[in-house]
Amino acid sequence: MNALEEKMKQKDIDKFREDLITWFEREQRILPWRENQDPYRVWVSEVMLQQTRVETVIPYFRRFVEQFPTVSALAEADEEKVLKAWEGLGYYSRVRNLQSAVKEVHERYGGVVPAEEKEFGGLKGVGPYTKGAVLSIAYNKPIPAVDGNVMRVMSRILSIWDDIAKPKTRTIFEQAVSAFISHEKPSEFNQGLMELGAIICTPKSPSCLLCPVQKHCSAFAEGTERELPVKSKKKKPGIKTMAAVVLTDDQGDVYIHKRPPKGLLANLWEFPNTETQKGIKTEREQLEAYLEKEMGTTAEIGELEGIVEHVFTHLVWNISVFFGKVKQVSDTTEFIRVTKEELEEYAFPVSHQKIWKMAEESGRL
Repeated sequence: MNALEEKMKQKDIDKFREDLITWFEREQRILPWRENQDPYRVWVSEVMLQQTRVETVIPYFRRFVEQFPTVSALAEADEEKVLKAWEGLGYYSRVRNLQSAVKEVHERYGGVVPAEEKEFGGLKGVGPYTKGAVLSIAYNKPIPAVDGNVMRVMSRILSIWDDIAKPKTRTIFEQAVSAFISHEKPSEFNQGLMELGAIICTPKSPSCLLCPVQKHCSAFAEGTERELPVKSKKKKPGIKTMAAVVLTDDQGDVYIHKRPPKGLLANLWEFPNTETQKGIKTEREQLEAYLEKEMGTTAEIGELEGIVEHVFTHLVWNISVFFGKVKQVSDTTEFIRVTKEELEEYAFPVSHQKIWKMAEESGRL
């Protein structure tokens, strides 16, 4: 018997399940994706909730399922419209993978989200957590759904001191949740664990006196609840300095272009920009050289208007923002010319939404 099995043997698992599920059924938050068990809606919500807070997701979810209410609606939707609906949520690969997977469901499974682990788990972007969450919540399958909240709760319940930042540690928690999960009410059990981690068993100041499973918690008994879970710190993100320009012409039209189809922020639209280096040339000169060499465009660029900072998990963009007037554009340019009103139809990353706002506030757009 290993150490984890020994710890689980000491717990009254039946009573833990009962206490957790009773609390969840009584205290659960009213959330739009809990209105029913429609697997498509559950799936959309779980993808949105990855890396994103519930409060942020609620309005996005409502708008998204209103615009794309079914598998077929999302499968047949234009990617530009899908990205626009996701604009501001970040981690755009999530929605691209979701749409790809939904297309497969539409074509291979007649628009019905598959209920089997192998079929659903084989879809693009569906990892172990998404598979467990959707199949347990929508189809009542007793499959673990282990995310950061669940690892935090179970590390405290069972006093698990393995580093949760290491990928291999997840299997320990999947084993634990598999042993604890209710086979009668897997949906309520998994949601209960997630809810507990979100509102009671929080990272820094857990509300142990309000916890429905406090008597089952080893960390509370040992006074180590603030030390768990163990999580090694990430490396500091790198910094990239850039320069961007809001280019307009005499008619007031704006010049934008699309990012590459792969990589960071793929297929989103942006204002002309380039990475800059410290050296002989100023940022403005580097921007002018980029426009001429890469985009076949000459422009008159003004003084520095401000700095936009945007933080990714692994990277920080420091963008110097300029405004400029187009003088000449070649026929081979990648830029498209749009009116101020048409700009609203294009999906921009948050950093370029900030640039857009700067231009509006200055009266340039």
